[in-house]
Amino acid sequence: MHGNVKLSVENVGKVFGAKGKPVEALRDVSFTVAKNELCVLLGPSGCGKSTLLNIVAGLLEPSSGRMLLDGAEIRGPARERGMVFQGYTSFPWLSVFENVEYGMKLNGVPKKVRAERAEKFLDLVHLTRFRDAYPKNLSGGMKQRVAIARTLANEPEILLMDEPFGALDAETRWHMQEMLLDIVDSTQTTILLVTHDIQEAIFLADHIVFLSAHPGRLKTVLDLEFKKGKALRSKEELIQTDGYLECEQQIISMMRSEAGNALESI
Repeated sequence: MHGNVKLSVENVGKVFGAKGKPVEALRDVSFTVAKNELCVLLGPSGCGKSTLLNIVAGLLEPSSGRMLLDGAEIRGPARERGMVFQGYTSFPWLSVFENVEYGMKLNGVPKKVRAERAEKFLDLVHLTRFRDAYPKNLSGGMKQRVAIARTLANEPEILLMDEPFGALDAETRWHMQEMLLDIVDSTQTTILLVTHDIQEAIFLADHIVFLSAHPGRLKTVLDLEFKKGKALRSKEELIQTDGYLECEQQIISMMRSEAGNALESI
């Protein structure tokens, strides 16, 4: 792991349904995310990716283990952990600008600072000319850009993203992925992102934390060595880079293996 550790996940387990038949969602998961890194959680359906992300967000408590952000144990939601969900979360009665400054207003940020930050992040997600529009007049990709701008405007220490582009069409999705890499460069934000899309994971990630089938356990951490430590700026560049196909084939093979293990356990 390069750089300073931002997030540390230590032996985390999660069991649901204590009063009935318990369901073990996660078992003994440990990994770290470095500062200014984009880490992707990947694995077969039901491996606990979103559960793990929700524990980082403080929306769920771990049944065992702990998580540390900048060395402090995570206990409940807090503004230093910003969350972007798959569904669109804009307030329909507020304009794009008002949506972006809403969280800052709740946090007591002065009006002038709110306006400056809102303008900055609207520009970053290419929505400046839509600042006075309302969510009903926006496309799905634009609504998700509003959510990203609103979350970043609160200046979180880590940005958590749960399938943020899953509801978008293919063309909009890869445009959003490329935009996210530009945002990482511009803001030096640490990101933990959940996806089920293998190509998206390879394109975006500095490294991939791959979880096994139910219950979710750490199977491996992929460092994507074929990227040679640099972010690829377009899907075309990704596909043309030596080592990409081999990496994709490796992950597909792991997915198939874990899917088979899950079927055998039913």
